Amino acid sequence: MSAIHIGQPIARVDGREKVTGTARYAADFDQPGQAYAVIVGASVGRGRVLEIDDGAARQLQGVLTILTYRNAPRLAYAPHKGFIDPAGGERLHVLQDDVVRFYGQPIALVVAQSQAQAELAAALVRVRYAAQGPVCDPLDPRAEAVVPQALREPGPHAADRQRGEAMAALAEAAVKVDVAFDTARENHYPIEPNATIAAWNGDRLTLWSKSQFVVNEQAEIAAIFGIPVDHVRVVCPFVGGAFGTSLRTWPHVTLAAVAAREVDRPVKLVLARRQMFHLTGHRPRTLQRIALGATAQGRLTAIVHEGSGETSRHEEYVEALTSATSYLYSCPNVQTRYRVVPLDTGTPTFMRGPGEATGLFALECAMDELACALGMDPLALRRINEPQVDEGRQLPFSSRSMLACYERGAQAFGWSRRSHPPGSMRDGRMQIGWGMAAATYPVFHAQASARVRLLADGTAEVETAASDMGPGTYTSMTQIAAQTLGLSLASVRLRLGASDFPPTPPHGGSMTLASVGSAVRNACLAALDQRRAGSSGAQAIEAVATAGPDAALHQRFSMHAFGAVFVEVAVDPDVGTIRVRRVVGAYAAGRIVNPRLAASQCSGGMVGGIGMALMERTALDPRDGRPVNAHMADYLVPVNLDIPMLEVHFVDEVDPHVNDLGVKGLGEIALVGVAPAVANAVYHATGKRVRELPIRIEHMIETGP
Repeated sequence: MSAIHIGQPIARVDGREKVTGTARYAADFDQPGQAYAVIVGASVGRGRVLEIDDGAARQLQGVLTILTYRNAPRLAYAPHKGFIDPAGGERLHVLQDDVVRFYGQPIALVVAQSQAQAELAAALVRVRYAAQGPVCDPLDPRAEAVVPQALREPGPHAADRQRGEAMAALAEAAVKVDVAFDTARENHYPIEPNATIAAWNGDRLTLWSKSQFVVNEQAEIAAIFGIPVDHVRVVCPFVGGAFGTSLRTWPHVTLAAVAAREVDRPVKLVLARRQMFHLTGHRPRTLQRIALGATAQGRLTAIVHEGSGETSRHEEYVEALTSATSYLYSCPNVQTRYRVVPLDTGTPTFMRGPGEATGLFALECAMDELACALGMDPLALRRINEPQVDEGRQLPFSSRSMLACYERGAQAFGWSRRSHPPGSMRDGRMQIGWGMAAATYPVFHAQASARVRLLADGTAEVETAASDMGPGTYTSMTQIAAQTLGLSLASVRLRLGASDFPPTPPHGGSMTLASVGSAVRNACLAALDQRRAGSSGAQAIEAVATAGPDAALHQRFSMHAFGAVFVEVAVDPDVGTIRVRRVVGAYAAGRIVNPRLAASQCSGGMVGGIGMALMERTALDPRDGRPVNAHMADYLVPVNLDIPMLEVHFVDEVDPHVNDLGVKGLGEIALVGVAPAVANAVYHATGKRVRELPIRIEHMIETGP
């Protein structure tokens, strides 16, 4: 009987490579004779370049060339929009004109024989501008919210959606809350910076590039240069964290390829940490309003959710800010409205739990406020408003174990011992608060392919273009392949992260296991079928297979993962510091392929949620749009001393509809409910309701008379 690998807490199969330093990331693929490139970014937030003085820089030893819009090659920039790219607007055409659209935009590229030479030369480039005052704050009177182009058509994804008569029901509600929220812009902070090494061989280009979507990077760069897609190869076997920042192909990839062609040698370009704040996207700042109406017994009668998020002027980035509001709770009257605010900044992008993390911060904090207004336990309020179907789409859920998550999480946390009145729990002089929030995230499943070879020595090779940015893709895919083939884990060799492997969707949106895992399973089954047919004799057997979502099932069922998060905080009443003491999360995410990796994913999401709640905020100088804290000293992220006990529980859940593996994904939902649970705990500790993220000492300390 074959060993059971799926469902087992297997240690990472790539762990030894990572801890010994043999795992190769983008910047590790040094090429013989390579040069080094450094970007010169605009030092104004809006305007035009009048003059670039690079004379002193060109005189430095080792400088090979300096490219600006005046001497850089004109690129094709043929139309291309992968489904990860903004549907509205057009991507930045780098070094193609003199227009400055945002602070830090590349306006020159220095290429030299060493990194030090390139950095020194870049510092000597002088630029004169015709500068204009940028609009970089959505509250600026000059900013204007608009309906996103991609969401103008009616339907389940429209910018404006309504069922019932929410405003009328709100006016008549026995109990109501109507509150506004402001969540900060956040920047991704992965340990590995964005990097690309580019090398041409004739008219063919190889990119060793940090990417969560290598086949899209291949297609994007081919479109930019006007060359066949198969003339570009992208290699990325390991990603050192990304959280969404490497889903798109950002301008530095194009610049590395341009430089390599200009100097006729490989070129390495690694972004400085501060440049990642300018050039590789961010979670947008959002402004939201939530209005809830309920009966005196706590039954929701009205929900109004309005929100806007920043975008750049040249592209429209949209996210699912109000989507969960339509199905999370039972309510006959729901109205949602979403807008984008074009600003003079770089384009935002997906960041872990995009849309849901921000939207549910507002909704779940408002639910806590409603519970207080009703004099109800916050958990009890959620339980009595649990829906039987997705009321937004009028579809049954493929599975929904939210009540089980509430029960499992509350029991593990000890919620029944919570003292109800705010400020009533103490540990010495510390104010103790217990808060909770619901979490949800859609099940995404996209078409993916994989190749399997059964070798004569009894081992197997598996190839697929998917990336691995840390959740354990190498391990989970090995488990799926080994169990399907009836082999040991050691007998399966997995190869990931090359665009000439069978194509896959982006490594994001919690879709990799469902999409790529299903393709690996199908390819293994196809290889076994060939072996049983005996058509290959003693030769190696190779099979390629594709798996994709069942469109009919997605029309028949609403598919989501669910969770409940419980948090304890301690607030020092004298100085206003907030410490998260413990977090308990219970999740229903279908089949758990590897509990060890899944728990690790959830712990990481909890850490990110703590950062969102209490620390992370990118501050822009209103004069020029410059991120003033674009460095590791002032952009605060949680460190070891900030992280308390993190406890993860999984609810057993069988979902036969989502995909062949029955998995839902965990990476995104693990962050989603943490920030509102922290904010609700802070209120319970202090009686102070903070509707802005991150929650800071200033919010806790009373000022003024």
